[in-house]
Amino acid sequence: MLAQLSKGEASVSDLAKPFLDEMSLPAITKHIKVLEKAGLITKTRQAQWRPCKLNGAALKDMADWVEQYRMFWEQSFDRLDAYLKTVTSTESAKGKKNERRK
Repeated sequence: MLAQLSKGEASVSDLAKPFLDEMSLPAITKHIKVLEKAGLITKTRQAQWRPCKLNGAALKDMADWVEQYRMFWEQSFDRLDAYLKTVTSTESAKGKKNERRK
């Protein structure tokens, strides 16, 4: 839905179309309400049409927040990778010593 809204305003029914095979309309409406409550989209009323659009400022705030965690997890995975390399090299060296003894 956010990807679709990145192309411009869309009605609730336009946003729902790609998902109607897998989700009910009430579930889609709830999802849109969650996005609206989170401030990621805004929904207005123009007669019978309810156009939705992205809230760029909120999306930037969210992206900044996610970026902090991305950096944290990348650093954590780098440390884990380094640790696993030392463990596997140590175990590999032990295995070679045991093979020599036989």
